[in-house]
Amino acid sequence: MLALLAAGESLGMTLWFSATAAAPALVAQFHLSAAGAAWLTMAVQGGFVVGTLGSALLNLPDLLAARRLFALGCILGALATAAVTRAGSAPAAFLLRFCTGAALAWVYPTGMKMVASWFARDRSTGLGVLVASLTIGQAFPHLLAALAPDSTWQARMLVSSMLAVCGGVLVLVAFRDGPHLLAIGRFDPRAAAALFRNVRTRLAAFGYLGHMWELYAMWSWAGVFAAASLAAAGGRDVSRAASGAAFLAIATGSIGCLLGGLLADRIGRARVAGGALVLSGSCAILSGLVYGHSPTLLYALLACWGLVVVADSAQFSALIADYSPRSHVGTALAVETCCGYLLTMFSIRLMPTIASAITWRWTFLALVPGPIVGAWAMRRLARITHADP
Repeated sequence: MLALLAAGESLGMTLWFSATAAAPALVAQFHLSAAGAAWLTMAVQGGFVVGTLGSALLNLPDLLAARRLFALGCILGALATAAVTRAGSAPAAFLLRFCTGAALAWVYPTGMKMVASWFARDRSTGLGVLVASLTIGQAFPHLLAALAPDSTWQARMLVSSMLAVCGGVLVLVAFRDGPHLLAIGRFDPRAAAALFRNVRTRLAAFGYLGHMWELYAMWSWAGVFAAASLAAAGGRDVSRAASGAAFLAIATGSIGCLLGGLLADRIGRARVAGGALVLSGSCAILSGLVYGHSPTLLYALLACWGLVVVADSAQFSALIADYSPRSHVGTALAVETCCGYLLTMFSIRLMPTIASAITWRWTFLALVPGPIVGAWAMRRLARITHADP
């Protein structure tokens, strides 16, 4: 079931960065500014926030059959992504990207609940596999852009759409819920706020927010940062190399997710999450030091940063699943992701604004406060958990 769901998640999440990977072509197509280019990703984040908020308030992940909700999200997201290829204006494209994000709100949190239904003792490992598959799916459009630079952006987005439909159908036909959670819960209007009433889930949520402040801003702008760094080092024709660098920064996270999940089930989820936050924050600091120097150093930093920046993601979800009521785990995970992705909209938008003032060299320093706050929350949670009898 885990392998099946991981395959579906990876295929469905190819939609997320399908427009971001085609940003240069879309900028030229719709005459977008730097701020407009940021909205290619921010619109997806905004749609995801609205979708997860609606799901949480209505308890949809706990009231509807998970595999049907997952499949519906994949198919609707694929239709919205395919429709971008026919958009006649930038506002229409942004609206369709918003719809894609809203549809994916039924894919990612629902997928986490589906994994949690099969895993109790090794839940971090299971969720680590799921997040690893998500990172591979989200990295895929950048790989496609690097391997087929002469293909049209429309063709690449249609490929992502077809893959997402395949992922949704696969899960709909073959997945079954596991024994560790209630398959169908009951509606509770207070369930969405329960995440912040419990001190353990509250600290896990703070850790997740610190993590999300950094994660998507780094993923969204790693390619632009790499292009600027390679150009400063005297490189030519940096576009293809930048796509490869963006793929590297995202795809290496799949390894980090797997290692983080395996380690967390042995030494503790809060400890692993806190350590990953410290390491990723350190990479953000080092980014300015490798800028404009050897491409080897740049790729090495992005690979290491990509490895640790998402290695903690599954641990936050596992902690929230552990400490939430069994009947409303899906709602708690939807609230968690809603808050986190709302925060990403601010950090994603902030990066080009800072870069325009001080260049890309030191821009990623603005991400460091996120890991600091997250690591503090994880240290406190580890102490509370250790003090329990």
